[in-house]
Amino acid sequence: MRDFSRLFAQAKWRPATAPRAWVRHRNDAGANGLCWHVPSEGSPRISVIVPTADADRGGYFSQLLAQLGRQREQAFELIVIKGDRRQGRAINIAADMASAPYLLTLDDDSSLPDSDTFVRLLAVMEAHSDIGMAGGNNTIPEDASPFVRRAMREIPRRSWTPVEQITDSDLAEHPCLMMRAALFRKVGGENEAIPRGLDPYLRKMFRDAGSRVVIAPGVIYHHMPPETFRKLTRQFFRNGFQAAYANIHYPQWVIETPAEHGAFVERLPFWRRALRYPGRLGGALLRGHWLWFCCQLCYIAGFISCNLSQQR
Repeated sequence: MRDFSRLFAQAKWRPATAPRAWVRHRNDAGANGLCWHVPSEGSPRISVIVPTADADRGGYFSQLLAQLGRQREQAFELIVIKGDRRQGRAINIAADMASAPYLLTLDDDSSLPDSDTFVRLLAVMEAHSDIGMAGGNNTIPEDASPFVRRAMREIPRRSWTPVEQITDSDLAEHPCLMMRAALFRKVGGENEAIPRGLDPYLRKMFRDAGSRVVIAPGVIYHHMPPETFRKLTRQFFRNGFQAAYANIHYPQWVIETPAEHGAFVERLPFWRRALRYPGRLGGALLRGHWLWFCCQLCYIAGFISCNLSQQR
């Protein structure tokens, strides 16, 4: 096993630049990230990609490094892109440097409690050539605070019951996501133009290319919401603001994000998306999900705030 914490302490960062000729929607404005690359011991089977703002994330990043060192599958290279404010561009830059047949994206605050995570994801991808993208099951950690536990139970897509078989699902997300590198580049990679909606955009590109997007059984990870009410509601305000920006400037890339596995309608007219919010608010109140109710109000406030600012 490799000691990534020690390697990180000795890390030498270099400018994160790459040609990215295959990127379909490229954006170079404001690119100023740094790269840290740890080669694989031998030929890599996986290129692990971690975009991060500060390579800390309140201690979560160092925890993730320790968990990477405990993975039973160690034939992987690690590429960390620090300081690039556009997650999609950071992932594309890393993917251009990657040399393995599979890419695995992790958020800097993802947690991998199981040392067989990489083994299980590889097994799914190698046994099923029609699968282009495989995600894990986001579950609530046993040591989560009561607030985080409640948020993950109430807020859709924050956690779900782990699947028992390979399941076609739109819940495959960047915090723990394995993809075929060649297919990722073929579809044009991440959309670097949009500030929000990267996951649904990329999943659609993979499906349009004829590949399956699935959740893998036995693959568990933790990706938790902010730990305080103030931070959580601020996040939803920002999400609403960015969603409005995407709706105004890039409506062609606004894609649905269902809360359940299975088939769904990828695009809905704006009026239908707007009309469902009163029902969602009422449903949250009836179920006693006051936290989800407050988050939705903050999301709506951010959405309206963006629209007002764009009209000035």
